[in-house]
Amino acid sequence: MEVTTKTKTKAVIYARVSSAAQVKKGQGAESQAARCEQYARMKGYEVIRTFEDKAVSGSLVERKGMQELLSFVRKHRKDNIRVLIDDISRLARDVEAHLTLRAAITSAGGTLESPSVDFGEGSHKRMLEMILAVVSENQRLNNAEQVRNRMEARVRQGYWPFAACTGFKYEKRDGHGNVLVRDEPIASIIQEGLEGYACGRFQTQAEVGRFFEGCPDFPKAAGGKVRLQFVNDLLTRVLYAGMVERPEWGVSLRKGKHESLISFETFEKIQARLKGKAYAPARSDLNEDFPLRGLIECADCGNPMTACWSKSKTGARHPYYMCFKKGCESYRKSIRRADIEGEFEAILEELTPTGKLFNLIKAMFADAWEQQRRQTTVALTSIKRRLASCDKEIAKLVDRIVGASSESVVLAYERKIEKLERDKLFLTEKLESSGKPIKRFEEMFELTWGFISNPCNLWKSDRLEDKQTVLRLVFSDRLQYRREEGFRTPILSSVFKLLEGVKMGDCEMAERQGFEPWVLLRAQRFSRPPRSTTPAPLLIGVGA
Repeated sequence: MEVTTKTKTKAVIYARVSSAAQVKKGQGAESQAARCEQYARMKGYEVIRTFEDKAVSGSLVERKGMQELLSFVRKHRKDNIRVLIDDISRLARDVEAHLTLRAAITSAGGTLESPSVDFGEGSHKRMLEMILAVVSENQRLNNAEQVRNRMEARVRQGYWPFAACTGFKYEKRDGHGNVLVRDEPIASIIQEGLEGYACGRFQTQAEVGRFFEGCPDFPKAAGGKVRLQFVNDLLTRVLYAGMVERPEWGVSLRKGKHESLISFETFEKIQARLKGKAYAPARSDLNEDFPLRGLIECADCGNPMTACWSKSKTGARHPYYMCFKKGCESYRKSIRRADIEGEFEAILEELTPTGKLFNLIKAMFADAWEQQRRQTTVALTSIKRRLASCDKEIAKLVDRIVGASSESVVLAYERKIEKLERDKLFLTEKLESSGKPIKRFEEMFELTWGFISNPCNLWKSDRLEDKQTVLRLVFSDRLQYRREEGFRTPILSSVFKLLEGVKMGDCEMAERQGFEPWVLLRAQRFSRPPRSTTPAPLLIGVGA
């Protein structure tokens, strides 16, 4: 008697999960595969392979796992492979995507089956399949809408519901949920870079990028570089100023619940600088080899000097500064780097104040500090008045919008209100920070005096950023240099110009009341006064 062996029908399983959380927790795909395997045993199918797509939206057609499945089924077309899915939503959550993938599986030679849906070619079964596909798409859209609404509500409350940007990380807090907090040491590095650009320490975005590249803990791209686009993103991200907004959702700028890296005032300064132009010295080719490039100009033609390395016949490389302006008397006449930078250091040494000036300068700073402290009360009153004025102006504009019939007029009013709201945020921040110095006077003075007392110390630093800080704080314009004569008289910044003036003579602090004693004098009459006018005594100084 002849025995025949029945060959089992072959099947493959397709599983898909749409969220990264399911992938991380290991949920979803495994349970789908287990249910399909149970269905295969019941049907007597032999499961030969499982294909998965993890963290892939059901609205997409182009998926890696699905393309591999179609290729496999197409290769084994003769076997009439069954393609098993747990539910119709695992194939797709979009009607168009469902029809496309359904046709692709059939075209490849496979047959779609599921323990939840009875796929078939009859009109009733096709209608039921389409209804389920529509329901699946509706569920996806509804879920997306609910998620968006919840995220929008979080933004309106001042929370940031998206991925944490560089310098922040999420921390769970009671009553708040996930809140952004500083991610050190990256947060402090970004803060220094942003504040440095706002105050002019860094003139260009390229300089900010080089500063970040010099910080070992800062995340970098391939090759240890920080891309300019990434720097621009950091400079324009209002999240670092403690604010949140989502214009595409109609959520205007507002105070966030997270700690800021910089003040909103600093952020506004950065935006103003991005819209303006950088001032010298600010070149893309500044480097440690020639820190004076961009600051020195030729005294003969006024053109900025350049610098380069020159190779001798022996192969040794020598650094030189020179003028490259054609027609100039000093054209291509090189100056040794050691000579020009040595003379420059001598200028810095000459700017060092004597010890006798210390007490006088400290008294001047202390007096200015005290004046600023006394003006705080007046400033607070002014800020409160401006805030009240903004509120009144906003109320007026809202009333005008209600009565406006032109769309262009409404848009103009809305832009004005948006600007006023931005001004309110700025003023509110100033109101909160006014009268609260970052550090005590003694600390601030010691820090300032540490630089003023000897700028040459900072110049001798190995960091290019420190050298550029010296150039910008000490000098207000380029230095002129002539071969065989040296530097001409430099134009100093206001601080060092003041110190130079103080060193010229024996100066002391002047009292606000003046130098002369006060006496009472009678006013002299130079023209006929009105009949009812009586001359009043005037209090004037003898030396006036």
